[in-house]
Amino acid sequence: MNTATPVSLLLVDDEQQLREPLADYLSRQGFAVTQAASAAEARSLLRDARPDLVLLDVMMPGEDGLSLCRHLSESQAIPTILLTARGEATDRIVGLEIGADDYVVKPFEPRELVARIRSVLRRAAKGPVAPVEDEVFEFDGWQLDPLKRRLTDAEGVMVSISSVEFRLLMAFLEHPRQVLDRDRLLDMVQGREAHLFDRAVDNQISRLRRKIEVDSRNPALIQTVWGGGYMLAADVRKVRAAE
Repeated sequence: MNTATPVSLLLVDDEQQLREPLADYLSRQGFAVTQAASAAEARSLLRDARPDLVLLDVMMPGEDGLSLCRHLSESQAIPTILLTARGEATDRIVGLEIGADDYVVKPFEPRELVARIRSVLRRAAKGPVAPVEDEVFEFDGWQLDPLKRRLTDAEGVMVSISSVEFRLLMAFLEHPRQVLDRDRLLDMVQGREAHLFDRAVDNQISRLRRKIEVDSRNPALIQTVWGGGYMLAADVRKVRAAE
């Protein structure tokens, strides 16, 4: 007998005629679906329970989906797939830059959405690494706690990073002094269809540089390797977390 807990989804969309049939379909696929008609309702639900993944409409009255996506990425690191009728590349890049894990343009085939959900969940389950509970990464005076997703500088001051910046930094920490090209970084950070968005990884690296470099215009830590990609030019070690 299969007693596994079903994957929980939070579906946020103000269009009832789309939201309810989609929720029914996803429920028939074995997911446990909770619905929200607005970002405000979603925030209320998120205070009580953490879903495995959020399906989030971009264009909603009041707070829009991009704002809520940024909140989920920065504060809760919940995998998120954006649902939108706007399919321009610029809109997709914006969504990926603020932390979305994937982007589906309406109208979409429900079976494709299920495939996207499962793909994102597989990436989230693998994570950048399976961190040891009491280990943190140290590099050039910085410290990153993978479990708490907490980045601190040499003085112990915490620096806020988004979930995408966290995954990008983890990719570098797992491969120090190795050249990682854009395709590999995008696959690590975004996965499916990320090859469409080379600009997204460049922008994320620029943001990360502004947080960890002494001079982001002349980066010493995350170096550009012309024709190759990017490299973390620092030694990395794992140490026990402070009690």
